[in-house]
Amino acid sequence: MKIVLIIVAIIIFIVIAIRLYISMHPVFGGKPSGSEMERILNSPNYVDGHFVNMEPTVVMANDSSMLSTMWEWIKGPENGKPDSIVTKSFSIDKFMLDGDSSFKIIWFGHSSAMIKMNNSVILIDPVFSKYASPVPFTNGSFNFTNTIDIEELPSIDVLLISHDHYDHLDMKSIQELDRKVTSYYVPLGMEAHLVKWGVDPNKITIADWWDEFEVNDNLMLAATPARHFSGRGTIRNSTLWCSWVMKSPSGSIFFGADSGYGKHFSMIGEKYGPFKLTMIECGQYNDKWPTIHAMPEQSVQAHIDVKGEKMMAIHWSKFQLALHSWTEPIERARAEAKFKEVELIEPIIGDVFEIDIKKNR
Repeated sequence: MKIVLIIVAIIIFIVIAIRLYISMHPVFGGKPSGSEMERILNSPNYVDGHFVNMEPTVVMANDSSMLSTMWEWIKGPENGKPDSIVTKSFSIDKFMLDGDSSFKIIWFGHSSAMIKMNNSVILIDPVFSKYASPVPFTNGSFNFTNTIDIEELPSIDVLLISHDHYDHLDMKSIQELDRKVTSYYVPLGMEAHLVKWGVDPNKITIADWWDEFEVNDNLMLAATPARHFSGRGTIRNSTLWCSWVMKSPSGSIFFGADSGYGKHFSMIGEKYGPFKLTMIECGQYNDKWPTIHAMPEQSVQAHIDVKGEKMMAIHWSKFQLALHSWTEPIERARAEAKFKEVELIEPIIGDVFEIDIKKNR
């Protein structure tokens, strides 16, 4: 009996310690209050104390076994990480060259990217830390030939965040980037995170689905739906998740963020398509969580649904956050794109690639 009491006491101590750590450490962000909380309560996407998707969505399939899933994670997938260092280049000079004949894009791996549209510089979901995690020993990034030096990055006109998971919102990256950033556009509930990390609230614009923002004469942003979930601590869905439309007189780009396949893609295509480029999630999927991350074949269909011209697969090639091999996402996407006659572009991480905006569809 004494041993049982000791075990129970240890468990209670561990639970209390974890909850204290989560409540006190800034990496977990802040809690919405004031006018932001009022916006949340008035959102049509906030129901019974949490944000909801447009259609029924579960994080884990009902027939999934927690024990079997844990065992699969312990074993790890075959070819889950590169055997050698991933080749990576980085050229900011080419990115900053003036010109109005193309959009310039740098992909930093996973879902982090920088875009130059009509001289507006947009940075999306920047995660430059080595770990997509609140603790520095899990979800480490693959090895690259060099790392991103934030000092090399240009001034950022707009920094977009899609949701608050650690592989999309990184405290250290935000704090190091902040002095370069003119404005942030984030989904409802995420202002509290940024403010806790030292960002001036006057630089932050919060968005609900279908909100539109005229950033300048050459750039309009729209926060659009995604099919996913959110949460940095123990409470899920207290903040919103979204995809982003970037529209200029020369054409539009769609950033699909994390999203299971759903009807929202067709709705976005009808309202804002066509797009010169779509950046569609293609990685970290599994049949155990089929509604929150799209399979590669569904990613290609999502590109078609939003009326995209060129498709770029994102959310792969930097972190191992699922049970597939590290190259499987692009291999399956490549095969499906060929079958459906979709133009799939495969940029090198860190290099600059261009989308011709003078050329008609």
